[in-house]
Amino acid sequence: MSAPTTILYKRATFVTQLPVAYRYAPSHCWLAQTSEGLWRVGFTKFALRMLGELVDVQFDRAEGCAIQPGDVLGTIEGFKAVSDLFCVGTGTFRGGNPILRTDLEILAREHNNAGWLYQFEGQPDSRCLDVHGYQGLLDATIDRILAKQQAEENP
Repeated sequence: MSAPTTILYKRATFVTQLPVAYRYAPSHCWLAQTSEGLWRVGFTKFALRMLGELVDVQFDRAEGCAIQPGDVLGTIEGFKAVSDLFCVGTGTFRGGNPILRTDLEILAREHNNAGWLYQFEGQPDSRCLDVHGYQGLLDATIDRILAKQQAEENP
């Protein structure tokens, strides 16, 4: 029997499939290695749920620029807010997903595959987690949200 390629994650009302081979940033981005040293980065389903409906993605960095964890690469705009897009690796920025210019919905529709945000050449941030570490981060994050909601409902 072969190992699963995804793990079903479920907590409260949130359900998703987490690819086992991916790395996960504490900022709720996934990182998929597409070839030696080349990584694609996308939002996890959890991040997309927190952002709400998306209306625009802009990259301020030029392709070929040196990058490091925490650098602001651009912005993502939703109906709820405009958020910075932070880098989750060290190396060279290799550009945003060209599909996003005409189809932002692909981020949600194919969030674990074709719906990637940007790619870089180099190494993931040392704080990135494997799938099991990310499950623990999701558990803690969702539990905090639920506790806050319960405190607001029952002051």
